[in-house]
Amino acid sequence: MIKASSFGFAPGNSANANSAALQRAVDCGGEIFVDGQGIADISEQIVLGSNTTLRFENGLYLRRQPCDGETGYAMINRGAFTGETDHHIRIYGLRLMTNGVEHQVGAVQTERNVPGLNGMVNFFHIRDLEIRDYENLDLQPSNFSIHVCAFEDIKLENIRVEGRKDGIHLGRGRRFSIRHCIFRTYDDPIALNAHDYSISNPELGWIEDGVIEDCYDLNDADTVGFFCRILAGSWVDWFPGMRVQHSDTVVHNHRLYRVFMTPDGREYTSVTPPTHEQGTVVLDGIAWVMVQEGDLHNCGCRNIAFRNIFLEKDRPVGFAFHFDKDRHSRSVYPGSEMPVQENITFENIHRRGKIRWLMFVKTPIRQVRMSHCDLTNTMMLLKNVGTEGVTYDRTDIFLNGCTFPADGTWPLIRVEGERTGRITTWGSHITGKEYDPIVPPCIDIGPNDIGLRQGEWTRKRPAQ
Repeated sequence: MIKASSFGFAPGNSANANSAALQRAVDCGGEIFVDGQGIADISEQIVLGSNTTLRFENGLYLRRQPCDGETGYAMINRGAFTGETDHHIRIYGLRLMTNGVEHQVGAVQTERNVPGLNGMVNFFHIRDLEIRDYENLDLQPSNFSIHVCAFEDIKLENIRVEGRKDGIHLGRGRRFSIRHCIFRTYDDPIALNAHDYSISNPELGWIEDGVIEDCYDLNDADTVGFFCRILAGSWVDWFPGMRVQHSDTVVHNHRLYRVFMTPDGREYTSVTPPTHEQGTVVLDGIAWVMVQEGDLHNCGCRNIAFRNIFLEKDRPVGFAFHFDKDRHSRSVYPGSEMPVQENITFENIHRRGKIRWLMFVKTPIRQVRMSHCDLTNTMMLLKNVGTEGVTYDRTDIFLNGCTFPADGTWPLIRVEGERTGRITTWGSHITGKEYDPIVPPCIDIGPNDIGLRQGEWTRKRPAQ
C-alpha cells in the first residue's frame, strides 16, 4: 500500500496541487491509502486504471473546486476515454463534496468529456467494480452522483446520497448489486436506464441480473421522478427522409448513432445516413454521435429483484417502467419493435409516504411478481405509450402474501389505452371487510383468494 501524502496530497494544499499529487499516486496502481483529516480540495478529475484500490481515511473529505478551462468529472476510469474495459477497481470510504461544481456534457469527446456520461463518479467500460462506504450530501441539479455504463459485475454498497439529481444511475450492463443505501434526492434515487436521454448515457443496451435491497427513500420538501426509474426503448434502421429529434437513435452499417441537438422538440429530416466510425459528424444540420458497434434495436431491464425497500417520501410513483416521450427524448420510434421486460420481482416493499401509483407500467413487461408488499391506498397503472405502429403483449401479475385495504376506495389496477393482463393472488391479507376487489375487463382473473371480479371502477378516490 502506498500513501497519497507521499506524493504531496494533503488537506490545506491548493486544489491543483492535490489533484496532481493524487493522480500521481493513482497512476502507480495497486492499493492507495488517501490519508489525512479534514477537507482536501481537488480541481482536476482523477482518472483510475485497472487493478486500483482507493481507500480513504475516515474523517477525510474530498471537495471539488473549479478547474482552469473545461470542468471535468470528479472521478472516471481510463477506459471511458479509450474504449478498453478496465477491471478490478475499488473505492472505499469516499466522502465527496461537490461544492457547486458540475460537469457540462457536450456532444464531442474531449480529455474531460465523454458524450452521455453525466456523473460525479463515473465508470464506463468496466468489469469487477466495487464502491463502498460512499457519501455525497450536496448533489447538484445536473449531474448524477454515481454513473456506471457498459459494465459487468459491480457492487455498490453502503451509499448515502442527498441532493437534487439521481443518486445511482446505471446504463447497460449485467450482474450488479445495490445494497444498504440511503437517499434523499429530488430526482430518482436509483435509475436503471437501458435507454436514456443522449446526455445521460453513453451507450444503450439491456440491464439484467441485479439485486437492489435494503434501500431507503427519505422524505423531503419536494420531488420529481420516481424511487426507481426502469427505462426501456426501441428504434429503427436509418431510412432516407426519416424525421428525427434530439436523442433519437438509428442503426446503420452495424453501428448505433444518436441525435445530439438542442432538446426543444424540433424534428429534422435526415437525408444523408451517418457512416462515421467514431465521434460526432453533422449531416443535413443534424449532429450524429456514433455511440456503439452492433445491430441492437431495443433495450430494457430483466431479471431484477427489489427487496426490503423503505419508501418514506411522498411521490406520485414508486417504481416506473417508463418510456420517455417529450422534447428531451422519445424512447419509442414509430413502428419499432418494442422491448419486452421480464422477471421483475418485489419483496417487502414498505410505504410510509403517500404514493399514488406504487407501480406505473408504460412499457411491455411479461411478468411482475410482488411478495409481502403493502398495497393499501396505492394502485398499479398499465398505460399505453400511444406511439404509432407499436403493440403490447399481456402482462402477468403475481401477488403473494400482500396486504390489501380495508375499504374499496382504491382500485387495485387501472388501465389506460390498449393493454391486457392477468392477475393471480394467494396468501393475501385484507385489513377489513369492505374491500371490493375490482379489476378492469381487460385484465383476466386467475386463481385468487380475495374475490377478484371484473368491472368498471366507479367510486371516487379519496384526496391525498
